[in-house]
Amino acid sequence: MDDQQGRHAPHPAVRLPLLANAGCRQASPAPARGRTLSGSPYAATEGDGVAEDDRRAPAAEVFDALGVAYEEAFAGSEPHRASLRWLLERLPPGGRVLDVGSGTGRPTAQTLTEAGHRVLGVDVSRVMTELAARQVPAADFRLADIRELPLEEASFDAVCAYFPLLQMSRAEQAAVVAKLARAVRPGGPAALATVPLDGEDVEGHFMGQPVRVTSFAAGAFRELVAGAGLTVLAEDHAVFTPAHPDAVPEPQLFLHARREGP
Repeated sequence: MDDQQGRHAPHPAVRLPLLANAGCRQASPAPARGRTLSGSPYAATEGDGVAEDDRRAPAAEVFDALGVAYEEAFAGSEPHRASLRWLLERLPPGGRVLDVGSGTGRPTAQTLTEAGHRVLGVDVSRVMTELAARQVPAADFRLADIRELPLEEASFDAVCAYFPLLQMSRAEQAAVVAKLARAVRPGGPAALATVPLDGEDVEGHFMGQPVRVTSFAAGAFRELVAGAGLTVLAEDHAVFTPAHPDAVPEPQLFLHARREGP
């Protein structure tokens, strides 16, 4: 997959742009260390740390292998930080935020908790989840597949999903965005980001790891978000090159939206 829009056929030698780390199936979600959301349906289950899971999912393997290298590669993303500023401007004091694909906790959960908000981070990678729990102890992190995790209607003041969809099918991406739209309170903000390339089940490598990804062109992703019940307020395009020797410049799309309805 290159950095131009358009349909891309699978090719084993392709070098892929950004992938995300909350998208593959994993059984028995369990919480990591961290502060729980008091009174929410996500209180930690009994036990210390993150529960073991014998079944390894492809996305979990990729991001377990990358670990903190992923954080270092994307630490300089100004478009991501600009999106977080947009979110902060629209949150009530002490707001509850769902962060899907929370990774190492930086910069998203760290930025939000430092501003006084309560964060539940969800990620399929055990290594990422454990790193996040250590690095951002003020947040609660859960090792889980967002496709399988129950979310109560209007249970968050905001939701954000920075690149967590790319290792899901198109139908799964649509279902997850609809789930997130229902989880945010009416009038609440949602920040969603993806790599806007039109391709399905594309094989390639990301930071040295073999991967398979699916994505939408910008217009189709915008329609998907609107169809989930979110009004798109702003659409920001960027090109970012991760700080990694195997990285290539990648197009990024940040959609800033609001849930409508009573």
